Amino acid sequence: MYRVTNPATGEVVEEFPTATDAEIADALDRSHREFASWRTRSVSERAALMHKVAEIYRERQDELARIISTEMGKLLKEAKGELALTANIYDYYAENAEAFTADEPVKGTDAGKAVIQKRPVGSILGIMPWNYPYYQVARFAAPNLALGNTVLLKHAPSCPRSAAAMEQIFHDAGVPADAYINIYATNEQVEQILEDPRNQGVSLTGSERAGSAVAAIAGKNLKKVVLELGGSDPFVVLDAADVEQMAETAFRTRLGNTGQACNSPKRMIVHEDLYEDFVASITEKAKNYTPGDPTEEGTTLAPLSSRAAAENFVDQVKETVSQGATLLAGGDLIDGPGAFVQPTVLTDVKPGMRAYKEELFGPAIMVFKVSDEDEAVALANDTPFGLGSAVFSTDPEKARRVGEQIDAGMVFINETEASKPHLPFGGVKRSGIGRELGPLAMEEFCNKRLVKIA
Repeated sequence: MYRVTNPATGEVVEEFPTATDAEIADALDRSHREFASWRTRSVSERAALMHKVAEIYRERQDELARIISTEMGKLLKEAKGELALTANIYDYYAENAEAFTADEPVKGTDAGKAVIQKRPVGSILGIMPWNYPYYQVARFAAPNLALGNTVLLKHAPSCPRSAAAMEQIFHDAGVPADAYINIYATNEQVEQILEDPRNQGVSLTGSERAGSAVAAIAGKNLKKVVLELGGSDPFVVLDAADVEQMAETAFRTRLGNTGQACNSPKRMIVHEDLYEDFVASITEKAKNYTPGDPTEEGTTLAPLSSRAAAENFVDQVKETVSQGATLLAGGDLIDGPGAFVQPTVLTDVKPGMRAYKEELFGPAIMVFKVSDEDEAVALANDTPFGLGSAVFSTDPEKARRVGEQIDAGMVFINETEASKPHLPFGGVKRSGIGRELGPLAMEEFCNKRLVKIA
């Protein structure tokens, strides 16, 4: 059911009808037919339209921010930050599309007589999550539309209003109506799309379970997939000139989007010399918060995306504590009809406990104590995930040395993880397949065609 439910109040605000099978078939046919025209437009023409999309996002920032604050509970200031990044992504691909799609000479004995061309492949399906409703779509849509692919976009069932608003932005910018089509599809209809030869691939951001299911269908039908799944990123603190400031940085980064980010630093791995002070500081910070309407300025703690998400988060924490972990702060629902949970600090989390291997998608901080670099690396890598990581030290070479040993798709040295248009985003292990953002994103659903001239 595509439905807007305000997670701050539990109120059902609006419902949207799920697409019929006939509507899905028509959307797929339109997307496929539009590709024949869209691909023939010059890269510069498509790029100009992406610039226009960015412009409209900036013009409608206030309206669009309130939509997602209602849909998934994002603090209004964070919603506006997401929109600024979203607009920058469209601008980035508009500014770089021609360079990214330029023919690449092949080095070898045939120098100058062989090139690799980068060409679009057709209609691509995007399956997007609720945690960053605009930004996640931009990561997928901007490079593919600029390349010349057409897009079918299935958003999360809890984000139908923002999904409709995005489709309208593309149309208002002058992008052909059939180049970007929003579909309120069911899981069964997604399978039908992937089984159809007119579809050329799928990009999914979401849970491991969803990624595994979609990849199985895509693989069976020989379709390319890009999967951006979960994460349990390490935040490694080897030493620090100011422990209080480091704890503040860790807390602020972890609590962004109420902890609902795949690349949020969920595991603080701290050297034993700093551990006690770090834990004391971050625990105190977790006890100071103001839950409330995410659109109001005084609110510092937003709800989770839904009551079900909040209850699952609390179950994870409580089971981990029952298995022997130490709960220093939070760990429970906040009274009321909404999806608010207390910011949580856990220590003594050991292998075999639920939170050790699972992703905690909420405002929970796990702090681990280590005695040296080797122990820090071993703990950082002891996870089924491999999305991002951050390593901090007053000795940049030490931080770099540890970072080089972490099994992750992204490593940040002496800075927190950040998502920027030019930085490739993606992971290894169970965190997914493929890359979004940066120059690599345009090569995922791309025919890298060899042309050899005799």
